[in-house]
Amino acid sequence: LTIGVVTRPFQFEGRRRAVQADNGIQRLKEKVDTLIVIPNDRLLTVTNEKTSLVNAFKIADEILLAGVAGITNLITTPGLINTDFADVKMILSSAGSALMGVGQATGDNRAVTAAKAAISSPMLEAAIDGARGVLLNITGPSSMGLFEVNAAAEIVHGVAHQDANIIFGTVINDELGDEIQVTVIAAGFERWDGPTANSFATSRPSAQSSRTSDPRPAPAPVRDIFSDGDPFNGDDDDDFDVPSFLK
Repeated sequence: LTIGVVTRPFQFEGRRRAVQADNGIQRLKEKVDTLIVIPNDRLLTVTNEKTSLVNAFKIADEILLAGVAGITNLITTPGLINTDFADVKMILSSAGSALMGVGQATGDNRAVTAAKAAISSPMLEAAIDGARGVLLNITGPSSMGLFEVNAAAEIVHGVAHQDANIIFGTVINDELGDEIQVTVIAAGFERWDGPTANSFATSRPSAQSSRTSDPRPAPAPVRDIFSDGDPFNGDDDDDFDVPSFLK
């Protein structure tokens, strides 16, 4: 399973950079199962005029980290309701474009607020509406209630496709204090042939084509070790010379 997480350049970087990025994304799609794209321009929606350039890029790095960690935590972090590699592979294998959102909230309605933040994150390149595959992980303290988890899951279920395959997991982490964190990874908007479909099939010649394009050379003629070097003729036994010790 190969997952790519990339960013698009800022609009002010010019059309040439945008075209290069688009070409790179298209080429990368041929090599990965799932590709998560985060536009740098969305940083303008999660920062303000007083945010320094250094801090803005730090925020971008943290968002990328959250996306990668959100996937790996689904696999490696033990939970009350576990998700594992098989679940992640089921949703993301040859899934095409994917969207990732993370939401955190505290206080009243924290689970619903976190879920709404996850599915409407300003860093998402598009809405997750209609996704046919969803990885949903809800992390919270031991005080997190069943009704809270159900409410958060219903928010995500309501925007996914009606026949969506939703893989659900929960993790208890008291280090979060009063906070609940919801991670959503949505895929299944389109399907493409990943690296296991076209690349190997087209590069592997068939047995028939290898036989016709590279015929075996004809065997060299057998020579009689007792003759003067003329090729052996199996129909003429009189040409054999009898060794002297047999005469």
